[in-house]
Amino acid sequence: MTTQFCVKIGIICWFYGFSINAIYTITTANLTFCGPNIINHLFCDILPLLELSCSDISIVHLEMYFIGFPNVFIPTTIIVLSYTCIVLAVLRISSSTGRRKAFSTCSSHLIVVSIFYWTLFSVYVVPTKGLTLSMSKILSLLYTVFTPFINPIIYSLRNNEIRKAVEETLHKFMVW
Repeated sequence: MTTQFCVKIGIICWFYGFSINAIYTITTANLTFCGPNIINHLFCDILPLLELSCSDISIVHLEMYFIGFPNVFIPTTIIVLSYTCIVLAVLRISSSTGRRKAFSTCSSHLIVVSIFYWTLFSVYVVPTKGLTLSMSKILSLLYTVFTPFINPIIYSLRNNEIRKAVEETLHKFMVW
């Protein structure tokens, strides 16, 4: 992977992300808002913001699903295909120690990605009719706070020295 290729991918990702947010911003700015201006959420998310609108928001929901589906489906497909190739390659490793180390490395990433995608999927893709506001807030916290918080913990527990330190600390608390 060359520097030029990395720069191109970075520019494409930034442009794509900016474009998606610009579409949401322009569409939301064209809505009429009346009544309370307090969003009952932990941050200014698009779905709770749309609930404050007096306009017909069905087209915005359609737009969100139309744009959101590829945003979730394409990366998820790439991740699943990548892990399929990785698992097949790891299974071809002759030593059991090598296979165990390879699966250990992959499992950390897979745990973090799974937590992130399933919570994100449940907030934005699953219909919100049966989802309570409290549950929506909790799920939003999971993908915005919990996943970045747990990420270094999951990756560092692969390190034997850190794992032993955590076990010793937990053992001290269990003894008392």
